[in-house]
Amino acid sequence: MIVRHLGLAPYEPTWRAMQEFTTHRDAATADELWLVQHPPVYTLGQAGKPEHLIRPTEIPLVKIDRGGQITYHGPGQVVAYLLLDLHRRHLKVREMVQLLEQALIDCIADYGLDARRKDGAPGVYIDGDKIAALGLRVKNGCSYHGLSLNVDMDLTPFTWINPCGYSGLKTIQLKDFGVTEAPDEVAERLLGHLRRHFPDVPPTA
Repeated sequence: MIVRHLGLAPYEPTWRAMQEFTTHRDAATADELWLVQHPPVYTLGQAGKPEHLIRPTEIPLVKIDRGGQITYHGPGQVVAYLLLDLHRRHLKVREMVQLLEQALIDCIADYGLDARRKDGAPGVYIDGDKIAALGLRVKNGCSYHGLSLNVDMDLTPFTWINPCGYSGLKTIQLKDFGVTEAPDEVAERLLGHLRRHFPDVPPTA
């Protein structure tokens, strides 16, 4: 798997690049994993309802092609995009979601924290509060989009939405629990767990 560290990159061009990569890949294309942080942006999934943005804001809103409702991305949040050939990996979408959640749970456990899944609500939670979000799109058996983990960011913009469509859902971050590692350090730790759950699979020549 090719890993790309994109740094702080604007959301929309990154999304368009994922689409372009997925449209033009074939059986000989290696899977890729992109690690990135984004400037402040709200993203609204395909079936997303604009009313989940509950107050006016200058933060841009981008309507995109993943599943799910509205979420927020900003500096201090680790974002990982997984551009995988699911057919080649013999993975179904539900299995991929479970592996993504497990990688997050394992990463958070490294800090002595007990993160868990929540039935019917993709993502990862600590005591019912959301610390990581998931959103995927699969096209011709290949995935893009991925996950976000809140590390050390301004959480205020989450209070201006119903995160992932859930009114009153509290959003938290690793910093709240005394974690002092920088987002880039957390990203490297998360990368190790993602590579363990999604081992290299060579493309077909």
